[in-house]
Amino acid sequence: MTVAERMRAVWRVATGGDVAVEAGAELAKRRTLALPSILSPYAGFGNGMPKPTQANLRRFAETPLVRRAINVIKDRIVAMDWQVRVRRGCAPGDLNDVRDRLSALRRMLEEPNATDSFRTLMEQVIEDALTGGYGAIEMEATGDPEKPALLWPVDGATIRVNAKWDGSAEVARYEQVTAGTMPGQAVPLRDDQLMYVRMNPRSFTPFGLGPLEVAFETVNQFLSAHRFAGKLAANSVVQYALWLNEATPSQQERLIRWWQDEIEGTGRVPLLSTEQKPEVLRFAQGTDADLRLEWQQFLMRMVANAFGLPPMLLGLEGDVNRATAAELSDEAFRGAIEPLAKLIAEHITRDLFAKCIGWREYEFVFNDLSARDEETELAIQVQLLAAGVYTVNEVRAMRGLGPIDALGGVQLAAGELG
Repeated sequence: MTVAERMRAVWRVATGGDVAVEAGAELAKRRTLALPSILSPYAGFGNGMPKPTQANLRRFAETPLVRRAINVIKDRIVAMDWQVRVRRGCAPGDLNDVRDRLSALRRMLEEPNATDSFRTLMEQVIEDALTGGYGAIEMEATGDPEKPALLWPVDGATIRVNAKWDGSAEVARYEQVTAGTMPGQAVPLRDDQLMYVRMNPRSFTPFGLGPLEVAFETVNQFLSAHRFAGKLAANSVVQYALWLNEATPSQQERLIRWWQDEIEGTGRVPLLSTEQKPEVLRFAQGTDADLRLEWQQFLMRMVANAFGLPPMLLGLEGDVNRATAAELSDEAFRGAIEPLAKLIAEHITRDLFAKCIGWREYEFVFNDLSARDEETELAIQVQLLAAGVYTVNEVRAMRGLGPIDALGGVQLAAGELG
């Protein structure tokens, strides 16, 4: 803002009472530079692509090791039970049409578009988030109270982020640039039109960091070691040879024909009569050490660390017993599954319900996050009920059920439709 613009803003604040808020908004602009590494003239990405290895990332995501890591996280999240409920801090009695709106939100998520279900939609988003840290969903408000919005999965690798976006609802925050897109043909998307799930957000880049990106070099090394071991194990060439010290070429040729015609494949005991005993030359030991199995196991542990999973879930069970298996399984849930599930739930609540539709009084939650171990959760709730810490209606709300009124009837609650 120039000096003249600042003076005009101050004058409007001093003279025009109804424009004071607008002038204050103009004065409260950001002073720091967003994403300085991206905007620096000395920093570049070579070919202009912020993530130049999309094809390799998706090719690596189809290998057995990475596919197992992705499916452990993805399948657990999409299989969770979920609900739509009134947001904390909002009383259902103070809202209008609670039942109808909850039904509409539930229907919208169960049938996001003409071809997808909630599971297929979320699977695509989680896949992209774990691969490159860029899960994306296009949101379009319909204005229909029965189905307030439509949702479509978007290839997150084609999304470009406007680093200079100032928070305005009318300015495009994202744009989709596909292969062969000419300048000026990119599809602009406002903040209320695209849900962009970033994993591991950082201050120096607008893009997320997916676990597969972290494990990219490790996966590449694992594939190289695996190919080498496969070729070595499948090599049909004998790893030894017979050395005859003073045999002539004709004698060597006769020995080869005799061995192939009379000995090889027959199981007979070969008898040799020579002046000097033939010597056996061994080329390799042919043990498991040649396959580099320990190195491959180390790389598998590194891939598991990148995804936040214990190596047990990727097939390394040598150091696992009955006492540690449950702890490792719980570590996988708390360290890899729960954070991503909460991130997706927050995006649905904030981007879809609040920004796109405008219903800020409702939220999306996964029920399994707070009650993973049903027996333990039940025991805790019973003890808290007996101690008077929780009421029956509060426990029912935790389980997605409606409250019980004074007459013993069940009232409609936000979570009942979940």
